[in-house]
Amino acid sequence: MNLPESQRLIGLTPATHTPFHPDGALHLDAVAPLAAHLLKWKIGSVFIGGSTGESHSLTLRERLALTERWMSVVKGTPMRVIVHVGSNCLEDAAALASHAQEHGAAAISALAPSYFKPRNLDALISCAAQIAAAAPDTPFYHYDIPSMTGVSFSMPEFLSKAAEHIPTLAGLKFTNPDLMAYLQCLQMDPGYWDIPWGMDEWMLGALATGARGAVGSSFNFAAPVYQRLMAAFAKNDLDTARREQLRSTQIISTLARHGYMAAAKATMEMLNVPVGPPRLPNTALDHSQKKVLQSELESLGFFDWLMEQ
Repeated sequence: MNLPESQRLIGLTPATHTPFHPDGALHLDAVAPLAAHLLKWKIGSVFIGGSTGESHSLTLRERLALTERWMSVVKGTPMRVIVHVGSNCLEDAAALASHAQEHGAAAISALAPSYFKPRNLDALISCAAQIAAAAPDTPFYHYDIPSMTGVSFSMPEFLSKAAEHIPTLAGLKFTNPDLMAYLQCLQMDPGYWDIPWGMDEWMLGALATGARGAVGSSFNFAAPVYQRLMAAFAKNDLDTARREQLRSTQIISTLARHGYMAAAKATMEMLNVPVGPPRLPNTALDHSQKKVLQSELESLGFFDWLMEQ
């Protein structure tokens, strides 16, 4: 499915957090301030209910409600919503896909089942085809994230073989450090597939390989860093691009030391965006841990980096 330029995931697409109340209940009223925060940074698309969105910790009903709230919130804005619909239960994934299409999602995406894993590429393609068929008018992105699913097959081969089975296949959400495979995917049918990059800390390498867009969690709280990185790369200003990429790695390393999901959500809180704590099995930071994290981010210069032009 060769998407027109206007429908491709070019630039930054934050993989958004799912907001929770302190007691872990879904906090749908927090979607609107999260969207407003991202629109302030001129973000044009969001990827909801994915890994950052803790999808495997949500019930089916909660995932349906999350999609409905996002679609309601962005109505009348330039923001597009890509809904992650992947699930270990393919019937649930198909229901989520159909629902996303019904509510006007710009695209859907699904990672591989990860408890009972597809044993070969053909089985993976069959899983993706079953999900995509439930939303026959909506672009579909396979979400390749082997570090989380434990499912690792050749993505160039996937694109080659899956196209005839998935008419709506638009490309890949490539959350995989294999830049060789990424280059091969981009060059298979140059310009045909839309393949946003999915590893924020390696974005500069992906840009050099041919990436035009990216889906990532740290864009929620550090979008200006990456916007400057992409702008510098486009001008062949590699010194500036490397500086911004280094900042990205420093931010991510700092959060990872505290437990990435909890630290990322705490960072959003520091920016006055109420996404709440994570859900178990992810654990939240307590007050003293948040204070330590904030001090470390201040020492980096993180909050100043967000204000730079």
